[in-house]
Amino acid sequence: MTTVLLVRHGLTATTGHVLTGWTPGIPLDDRGQAQAAALAARLAPLALAAIVSSPLERCMQTAAAIAVGRDGQQVLTDDRVGECQYGDWTGQPLKRLAGERLWRVVQAHPSAVTFPGGESMPDMQHRAVAAVRDWNARLGQDATYLICSHGDVIKAIVADSLGLHLDQLQRIQADPCSLTVIRYTPLRPFLVRMNDRGGGVDDLMPRVGPGSHGQGGKRDHGDASDGAVGGGSGGADPAAMVSGTTSNQADGHPVTSGRRQSADTRG
Repeated sequence: MTTVLLVRHGLTATTGHVLTGWTPGIPLDDRGQAQAAALAARLAPLALAAIVSSPLERCMQTAAAIAVGRDGQQVLTDDRVGECQYGDWTGQPLKRLAGERLWRVVQAHPSAVTFPGGESMPDMQHRAVAAVRDWNARLGQDATYLICSHGDVIKAIVADSLGLHLDQLQRIQADPCSLTVIRYTPLRPFLVRMNDRGGGVDDLMPRVGPGSHGQGGKRDHGDASDGAVGGGSGGADPAAMVSGTTSNQADGHPVTSGRRQSADTRG
């Protein structure tokens, strides 16, 4: 199964105030740079087969921070994960746009929206999902890789992964420098995390199959396409579940591995 980490860019001076869109020359501010550095530190233990970014500066800076310390790994750009083309709305204050009749349609019925002078939201979703699928095929089923993109683009990809109609887009949240993780299998995608702003990455590390040795072993794909009946063990080691090391003690207190799982999966 291919694992894609979707990262929204860090904060800029205009985030939450102006619909920046494809406006050039909008860098991360000090807050955004700190967010990117913190996320890079969280992801440091995780090998990435590729780091892909929207070509816009705020994403490139976020992706570059993640690439630092990865033996010269380059950031690759893909216009298909660039921001939605908002057309005439680009650069406008959000407070002013909220008074437009189209704003209510964006909120309640985004599948019907084509921005004046720009693209439709279904077209944005189609190109973004196509990019993810293409990178999945290019990198292979054992790959874990990262895409740095934008809020609406990430929400559209998440909606597709859950089989949701695009009109459910606004029920999904993608905060600045948040981490969303989707695992793609031959049968279906699995949304592993959404809008995570503080969890560890232990549960994202490759699992080595039985009979293999160390980091060079092959992943176990035995149940990669199947949903976990009963809810599954989350990030816990299946072998540890058999031996009971993640179950509660008789006094009701979780043992060490149970506490680690809780810490690693918090959002």
